[in-house]
Amino acid sequence: MLQAEQLSKSFGNRVAVANLSLHIENELFIFLGPNGAGKTTSIKLMTGLLQPDQGRVCIDGIDLAKNPLAFKHQFGLVQEEPVLYEKLTPREFVRFMARLYQVPDQDAARRTEQLFELFEIADRADELIEEFSHGMKQKVALSGALVHEPRVLFLDEPTVGLDPKAARNLKDLLRGLVDRGTTIFMSTHILEVAERMCDRVGIIHQGELIALGTMAELREKTAADQASLEDIFLQLTGSNSEQDVTRYLGGE
Repeated sequence: MLQAEQLSKSFGNRVAVANLSLHIENELFIFLGPNGAGKTTSIKLMTGLLQPDQGRVCIDGIDLAKNPLAFKHQFGLVQEEPVLYEKLTPREFVRFMARLYQVPDQDAARRTEQLFELFEIADRADELIEEFSHGMKQKVALSGALVHEPRVLFLDEPTVGLDPKAARNLKDLLRGLVDRGTTIFMSTHILEVAERMCDRVGIIHQGELIALGTMAELREKTAADQASLEDIFLQLTGSNSEQDVTRYLGGE
């Protein structure tokens, strides 16, 4: 279980995240918000990349602040911009990640080949990462994050740059991981994908969690029985995009 309690973070006078509390267990949790709402900051707070001003985060009872090494062994992370050692090959990078997480070499080799086949990078596994496109780098980053079979997987815009087949494979993989007991925390701007995949949704706006629940619960909250996730998101975040477009195109 991933548990965040009263996480807060400010940068100067700007509050990026305010009193964020979440309990997420064995589900595919989608985290939504407009640009600048606090999504990426929240992920960084929950993975130890940023120090919170207050609050705490635990995985299966392991407190990040009290036992950071044990905590970090429990999760995998893929950021929107892949963080890779580009002078390595994909095979070298994933082997390096496996050893960081103390995965036995035989298990690491087997899992690496399975992941490379899944993401269709096996034929380029021994080329330098620096030669790859953004989408290919994303596939390498995903392989590195999954090789130790984490209890919790954090994904920040994971489908950006992926070709349609790889994106579909990723969606199927994530569903399969949840079925096997993994908790997935995923941020995305692609609301159609989010609606099809999610078990629950959290919406953050101006640093505050303003909605949390299943699609049925969110529809009940907004009194919109047939609303799409996009409709709910725009209603809750107060977007006036349709009026703005009409005005720009010379309407009323």
